[in-house]
Amino acid sequence: MNNLMSYSFFPAFSIMAFVAVVLLIEGLYMMWNSYRGPEATKIEQRLRALSASSDSTERASVLKNRMLSGVPAIERSLLFIPRIHHLDRFILQSGLDWTVARLLSLSLLFGVVVYVMLSFARLLPFLQSGVALAAAFLPFAYVQWKRGRRLRVLEQQLPDALDLIGRALRAGHALPSGLKMVGEEMVDPIATEFRITHDEINFGISMQQALTNLSERVPITDLRYFVVAVLIQREAGGNLTEVLGNLSNLIRNRLKFYARVKVMTTEGRMSAWILGALPFALAALFNLVNHDFISKLWTDPIGIKITNVMLSIMAIGAFWLYKLIKIRV
Repeated sequence: MNNLMSYSFFPAFSIMAFVAVVLLIEGLYMMWNSYRGPEATKIEQRLRALSASSDSTERASVLKNRMLSGVPAIERSLLFIPRIHHLDRFILQSGLDWTVARLLSLSLLFGVVVYVMLSFARLLPFLQSGVALAAAFLPFAYVQWKRGRRLRVLEQQLPDALDLIGRALRAGHALPSGLKMVGEEMVDPIATEFRITHDEINFGISMQQALTNLSERVPITDLRYFVVAVLIQREAGGNLTEVLGNLSNLIRNRLKFYARVKVMTTEGRMSAWILGALPFALAALFNLVNHDFISKLWTDPIGIKITNVMLSIMAIGAFWLYKLIKIRV
């Protein structure tokens, strides 16, 4: 009876493990592309070149004032982890009021609880560990989802913010006043980010450093273009109002075109989901209709090898379908 129960759980847990692996690969790729992609690297080099001559002092950033944990001992332990502030910045970009210690604690809690619960189902050890690992990744997936949604809202608000700054400049206000207007008259999340930038300038941080901090907190390519435009204008001069107007129109046109592309690729995305879920749905159906026939895939040594090869090929196919329907605009 226990063996029958454990075998009946196999299709569901296989689906969970497969989806978790795909989400993990996608999340890691998006994080890498945000910080180390070709566009991010090119803009970062330009920002460094523009700001190198302004400040030789240590960078002042709100990120370094954030607590990684409310417990001093845990705080000191986390500081020994390489690039731990990248994870803190990742949480900050999601808009969640979490610390790094809380995120890691939730991840550990999810993994341990799911592993203990699955131990009563007498699953295969590798499957039990895989599902527990997928559960441990759920808090990171939630932060990634919140971060992506917040950055999309920021990207949609950016053209209106640039128009507001442009109108302030045409009215005779200075750029810091335009940043203050965005923080006061627009809604979150863009209002909070520009308000932080204005406060940093008032606290004595240079304009270049404050804008560089803004581009680090909000890793949006269009916002980095705005920062580069402002820094170039401060170094070489030019009509910043016209540049902001052109950039605003360019962003709006790109967002409209991206919306049309998303509608046109709806069929392809639905096909990808159907093709990805169809093998698992058929496996669950065969498990109900003829359990002895399908159970050879995870009870027989040859069947286990076939299953591993099949899942590997499916993962490659899912990634390939994703690359086909993912169009960068």
